[in-house]
Amino acid sequence: MVMPMRLRGCTAVWISVNGIESMSGARALWWTVFLSCLLPLFWLVGSALTQRLGVDPAKEIVDFLGLWALRLLWLTLAVTPSRIVLGWKRPIRFRRMLGLYAFFYAVLHLLAVATFIFGWRADLLLREVSERPYVIVGAIALLMLIPLAVTSTKGWQKRLGRSWQRLHRLVYLIGVLVLVHLIWLIRASYFDAFLYGSLLIILFVARFASFKRLLNKKF
Repeated sequence: MVMPMRLRGCTAVWISVNGIESMSGARALWWTVFLSCLLPLFWLVGSALTQRLGVDPAKEIVDFLGLWALRLLWLTLAVTPSRIVLGWKRPIRFRRMLGLYAFFYAVLHLLAVATFIFGWRADLLLREVSERPYVIVGAIALLMLIPLAVTSTKGWQKRLGRSWQRLHRLVYLIGVLVLVHLIWLIRASYFDAFLYGSLLIILFVARFASFKRLLNKKF
């Protein structure tokens, strides 16, 4: 049966409009996630300008930026297990963005430490490294994030081939280093370390379960 010309035209228009709406919705969602990741920074800047950072603003800025670097890294780690275990496919589109934002906040955290804690003084940095090794662990984690951020594009993914996946598995080791950095840094309460450590263990278990499920499907 041949579809009438008018009906075919209406169908084509409907498909085009539906496609545009889908693209508009996807673009709106992308911008929503993108701007949401900037909200903590906007809040921090606003609080600093209005002097609402407490009795020790420098420490508040350093801790806040470091904590959001950790949170975004944890969200990045959660993307693949959520897709495989829970069937959530949409978050995979934002994994690169979340990872780059984790790197962005980590760099801001480092700059805040260098500015407000060490005052860009090498002697203070060397003394802190010798007395508190959490600085070394944090620096190693940040250095390991650099190649992941640089090679996060599709171009690098094609260029590196299978090596790209092996390189980006470093994110799991980075997660462990960040957690160690947090534990050594805490002086009063270990609640945050327990909370984020528990979440990291859950993510590792979910990732292992998803990896095992993939192996069972192949063999």
